[in-house]
Amino acid sequence: MKIKTIHIFIIFIIVVLAQLFIPFQMIFNQETILEKGKAYKFKTQPVDPTDPFKGKYITLNYEINRYKTNDSLWERNEAIYVYLTKDSLGFAKIAAINKEVLLNNGNDYIKAKARWYSKYSKELSIELPFNRYYMEETKAYNAEVAVRNRQRDSLPNNTYALVYVKDGEAVLDDVIIDDMSIKDYVEKGISE
Repeated sequence: MKIKTIHIFIIFIIVVLAQLFIPFQMIFNQETILEKGKAYKFKTQPVDPTDPFKGKYITLNYEINRYKTNDSLWERNEAIYVYLTKDSLGFAKIAAINKEVLLNNGNDYIKAKARWYSKYSKELSIELPFNRYYMEETKAYNAEVAVRNRQRDSLPNNTYALVYVKDGEAVLDDVIIDDMSIKDYVEKGISE
């Protein structure tokens, strides 16, 4: 009887440790990408939905969500690798897309999904993995309105997502409006 109790206790400890290890490992991986990854700026086009389990967020659509290609053999939701470079203003630009990881390519890449291919325009629509930016519930709507209003003005490149990329993984760090974090921008707008 005593041996069974010890075995059950050991199994319980192992289960508890496994439940703690997995979230810590996920956090550690994202922090490693933020510390050692390369930063890219993605031009955005947001809307403001709600996820009942995760809270308020801004859905981010990116200007580089399409890629011209003559290759029409793409399947919906197929895993693809988007290779990045930067334009003259430092914004992310697609250098290439492939169905496999290219060795010695020299460019950072992100694992994404193919949405659909248009034979008419010869464009592949892409779903990037960092399309939600979660915020405090009371600030999410104001943030979405601020981004929408800033994108309507005449100043180009004033709203973008700051994303860190490392070894095919990406972490959305912040949304920037007029060189200011969206959190600070909304705070400033509320206090004025």
